[in-house]
Amino acid sequence: METQELLFIDLQTQKNRLKAKIEHAIHNIIEKNHFIMGPEVAQLEQQLSKFCGAKHVIGCSNGTDSLALVLRAKNIGPNDAVLVPSFTFASTAEVVVWLGATPIFVDVLPDSFNMDPHSLIKGIQLAKDLNLTPRAVISVDLFGQPADYDSIESICHQFGLWLLSDAAQSFGATYKGRKVGTIGLATSTSFYPAKPLGCYGDGGAVFTDDDELAEIIRSLRVHGQGKDKYDNARIGINGRLDTLQAAVLLEKLTIFPEEIEKRQHIASYYNQGLEKVVQVPHLISKVTSVWAQYTVRMSANHRNEMIKRLSQDKIPTVVYYPKSLHQQTAYRNFPTVGHLQVSESLANEVLSLPMHPYLTQDMQDFIIDRFCAHMNDL
Repeated sequence: METQELLFIDLQTQKNRLKAKIEHAIHNIIEKNHFIMGPEVAQLEQQLSKFCGAKHVIGCSNGTDSLALVLRAKNIGPNDAVLVPSFTFASTAEVVVWLGATPIFVDVLPDSFNMDPHSLIKGIQLAKDLNLTPRAVISVDLFGQPADYDSIESICHQFGLWLLSDAAQSFGATYKGRKVGTIGLATSTSFYPAKPLGCYGDGGAVFTDDDELAEIIRSLRVHGQGKDKYDNARIGINGRLDTLQAAVLLEKLTIFPEEIEKRQHIASYYNQGLEKVVQVPHLISKVTSVWAQYTVRMSANHRNEMIKRLSQDKIPTVVYYPKSLHQQTAYRNFPTVGHLQVSESLANEVLSLPMHPYLTQDMQDFIIDRFCAHMNDL
């Protein structure tokens, strides 16, 4: 293998590629002193709308706030229940608790790792049994692949719920010809640096075709302002997207389609090399992924030893996530749909390998060779 260091996510190569353009954009902002809600924010919103087809895009401070803004705009609060998958990052449930509502944890599917529609139906009934009002579903497109939206949207329609798509890891993907950002009442995403489309700090966005919802979220984003900054029409937050981050994202967006294609090629190459020795990820029918992570599944004993051996080979790995939310201290007292067996099993069995658009074939060959050798030895 070439001597270049193996990185789990390589932001440096991308930065070198865009360095001159990004530095020029940042210099212009500094010269004009438009640090907060400068014109680059509106430009980014327009370009993101053009990219995915959503009517409204509202840039905001981070992915967590993008979820919270939607819940606030829909007046989620005490005695409300919001259905969320347990196998996800904390922010998905965190925002529900912020507002005094109750997250109902449902299980995920063993192949896509996304929300299990059958468990979702049980979760809705559980909420009713607890005398809570089921109001919304927050689906999660884990590791870059959209959830089973045909089933989830049908269930939401059947029970009168609205859908918020948590696309923190999937922006840029498609579901049966529909681009992420156009699914559900609203979609939220994160521009955390490690995401497929990431900035140089925190950032996020909300996507929706609903005019009224978009207007309320724009108000909530800036302290609930009304006609001007000192006319507060509602209780909001300081959820603005920095102009500097918008400028970085504008440049990264120009190469994003190319990077998505590279991620797909890299994931396919991994699958070809690893599918005979470990359970590799596969996409559901007519769906694309942006492969925020490339995650395999193996027994817990093999996983722990594999992490150790790959580390000795200087191959970085990460476990997303070692505990499902319902197993964590802060969330263990909230309702769950039974045992959530798949979520608990995945927490013990998943392992993510290096994934970014700048993995060379030599790098992948080395990773695949060492992984297969260790699996054959376990």
